[in-house]
Amino acid sequence: MSTQNQTSLAFEATIFEALRIALRITLHNPRIAVRAPRLLWRQWRAARLRQRHERGGTHVPPFVIYSVTGECNLDCDGCYDKLLHRSDRPELTDGDMRRVLGEARDLGVSIVLLAGGEPLLRRDLLRITAEYPEILFLLFTNGSLLDEGRIEQLKRQHHVIPVLSIEGDETKTDDRRGAGTYEHVVAAMARLKKRRVFFGTSTTLTRANFDMHLDEAHLRDLIRKGCRLFYSINYVPVEPGTDDLQLEPKQVHDLERRLAEFRKRLPAIFIAFPHDEIALGGCLAAGRGFLHINAYGDVEPCPFSPYSDTNLNETPFADALASPLLQSILTSGVVLDETDGRCALWKRREWVEGLLDGAASDG
Repeated sequence: MSTQNQTSLAFEATIFEALRIALRITLHNPRIAVRAPRLLWRQWRAARLRQRHERGGTHVPPFVIYSVTGECNLDCDGCYDKLLHRSDRPELTDGDMRRVLGEARDLGVSIVLLAGGEPLLRRDLLRITAEYPEILFLLFTNGSLLDEGRIEQLKRQHHVIPVLSIEGDETKTDDRRGAGTYEHVVAAMARLKKRRVFFGTSTTLTRANFDMHLDEAHLRDLIRKGCRLFYSINYVPVEPGTDDLQLEPKQVHDLERRLAEFRKRLPAIFIAFPHDEIALGGCLAAGRGFLHINAYGDVEPCPFSPYSDTNLNETPFADALASPLLQSILTSGVVLDETDGRCALWKRREWVEGLLDGAASDG
């Protein structure tokens, strides 16, 4: 078995393990517990479908990051989307989104992370997700638009998990995201908890907020507020002059130890990027485990590698998986090392850009 296949299978195993943990920690919530086995069964069925495609020579990643819009009602410091992905091209329409999600589902993609911008600025987003119960959606949102109406929609869609962006305490969150943001997030948490909606948080880890985010008292406070899923994403310095915000080597190593402890002691799921990819054998981008679709339909290796030779307005999803750029990355033999806690494709962005130029020349 190839190293790529071994890594892909290991990634599949981590998905099912996370879902089993979710089932265990939500047994106190009968509404969720009753439906959780159905979510597991859908993931299992999609995995079987991916295996069938693999035998036919097509590798389908289980996970897609889809940045559904570049628009946002906040202006966060160092936002990768506004620095890497803004364009004057039209974004995919709702009809295009339905087509892309349908094609991805039919191939066996079973988890879609909805990002932005702010995804909920797409007015009909939750109407669209309701049409695809086979897909588990992770809705990454700043929380400001999670009003009672949207939370009522989420209550009926157990396959959509809101993940609220937070940077630590009120000071650190408001410093990066704007005054009053923390207050909006905490209020959204209270509404979600009251309606018994499973939700999580996402934190961009920097040198400045590392200790705050990984303080056990802080995490327990968020768990009391209802949070059961924690995403920790290492800061990528897409904004020039911010390299000093990246985690120090000691913090990268300390993260592993702390996460191992929290996974034993706390009733929540802990996911870290790129840390968890290190344990699986390296970078999972370019379709190895996931790929990125930007708001305009470009298929990219990952959100921090904004290079594309394929657009879903012109190419079916199945054909996009075989894009020359993605295949060049996957078959290059280059080790995409992330053991320093830094995005491998961002570090090698000039190399990826060179592969794109080569793919265009071949075309």
